[in-house]
Amino acid sequence: MRRVSYRILLRKESEGGYTVTVPTLPGCATCGGTIEETIAMAKESIETYLEDLAERGEEIPTEEDTLEYTLTIEAHA
Repeated sequence: MRRVSYRILLRKESEGGYTVTVPTLPGCATCGGTIEETIAMAKESIETYLEDLAERGEEIPTEEDTLEYTLTIEAHA
């Protein structure tokens, strides 16, 4: 078994709590009431997602060749 790392993105929701997505794993998303709870839920979701891929014999995506940038632009609304 190998260890893999995934970036997660947490978004604070207006009604409370947080939503988390995993950009490298399409459709892998969950939510929680606190940041800590949301991170724990993300770990569980990722593990389930990867188990499902393995059961179907599909390749496990990694972020080895992923470059990340943050762009700041002026938005005229």
